[in-house]
Amino acid sequence: MRYNKIRKMDISNGPGVRVSLFVQGCTFNCKGCFNQETHDFNGGKEFTDDTVEHILKLCENDNVEGLSILGGEPLHPKNIEGTTKLAKTFKEKMPNKTLWIWTGYLFDRDLQGKEILNYADVIVDGQFVEELKNPTLEWRGSSNQRVINVREGIKNG
Repeated sequence: MRYNKIRKMDISNGPGVRVSLFVQGCTFNCKGCFNQETHDFNGGKEFTDDTVEHILKLCENDNVEGLSILGGEPLHPKNIEGTTKLAKTFKEKMPNKTLWIWTGYLFDRDLQGKEILNYADVIVDGQFVEELKNPTLEWRGSSNQRVINVREGIKNG
């Protein structure tokens, strides 16, 4: 897996102050994507165990409420193993901090049975659709996207 950037104090991608990881690589290529520089799987930097340790160290800050993982596409088959490893390690070390993940995949169609659901608190799902863009929406860019509480979503089927 590769990543584009890490923000150590992000207030745009989830509630409170967060650490945000922008994963490299996406095949959706949504028209109007705010992060097109993350689409190339060969771009960015290599995601290593040192990267995981760096992210966890940033998350230890008492002012940080949690970790946000965006892209690119963090749940693409080329990225999901690295994303899951980070998510698992994060939740084991910081169970009281929240993990948010943005994905173009659909929670109820594409993600059922994926290990990542054991660690994610919130998933914002669905591809960005420029024709449905709405800047007044919280945590999402277009009205087709959903902000899903993962525990509630699993419980409710």
